[in-house]
Amino acid sequence: MKNPELVIMAAGMGSRYGGLKQIDKVDDEGHIIIDYSIYDAMRAGFRDVTFIIKKEIERDFREVMDAHLVGKDINVKYVYQELDKLPEGYSVPDGRRKPWGTAHAILCTLGTVDAPFAVINADDYYGENAFKKIYDFLKNTNDDEKYHYAMVGYRVKNTVTVEGTVSRGVCQSDEHGMLTEIVERTKIGIAEDGGIYYSEDGINYPLDPDTLVSMNLWGFTPSYIKECAERFPSFLDENVPKNPEKCEFFLPTVVANLISEGKADVKVLDNADKWYGVTYKEDKATVVEAFRALKENGTYPEKF
Repeated sequence: MKNPELVIMAAGMGSRYGGLKQIDKVDDEGHIIIDYSIYDAMRAGFRDVTFIIKKEIERDFREVMDAHLVGKDINVKYVYQELDKLPEGYSVPDGRRKPWGTAHAILCTLGTVDAPFAVINADDYYGENAFKKIYDFLKNTNDDEKYHYAMVGYRVKNTVTVEGTVSRGVCQSDEHGMLTEIVERTKIGIAEDGGIYYSEDGINYPLDPDTLVSMNLWGFTPSYIKECAERFPSFLDENVPKNPEKCEFFLPTVVANLISEGKADVKVLDNADKWYGVTYKEDKATVVEAFRALKENGTYPEKF
């Protein structure tokens, strides 16, 4: 069985954040969040990394990453998520600037990633335990009559920011820890009374703070890439006429469909660690302080 690989989604330009947040420094040594993720992934056993980027950020992104990866025992590949990476017969709608979404990003690895793989966001901090859990799962998974996938779930209270709303896949699981439902909520925030809510059609609904959500840390076999490729045309047919500029092909939606069709099961790996990320520029100070504390308590060395 091939050693699991790590796929890092780094194509988003960070419109809410206001810049190329994937390469924004978060400590005095010049590390970026991706450095911490790769450090944790290597400790878990990963040795192959594929970055999903856009051509327009390649020079700036690689200028940083190539320098940071010098001397590390890791193999690096790049694939490109572009708006015109569409099935034959389809074209980019007039006015479309937004990427096609996270499932489209994974589709772009077709032909490059051919081993079980974990997928993460470039601008999220997941913690050492998360990488150990997903690596151990991937080392021991094989598709049979079903696809066997996994996700690391975080308590929603550990994944929100006071600076604004965030998008999360809200999860339900059964008594065996298997995912039964995941619903993408694009506006989750902190209410004035400190409670957690999600907003839909202008109405706020309460959300249990311990609800498990997806932070896009998934474990897949290559079958998932194939499914994304097969389902993308139907997504375009259904959604582009309704929302040509902003519709997105979400990774969790493909997972939910595969579960409902009986084609896949997904093990939920519960993780009580706190997430850190830079959804908004104002989040950066909190993230910098968090990494300073993690170095002080010995979780990370000063330089790595």
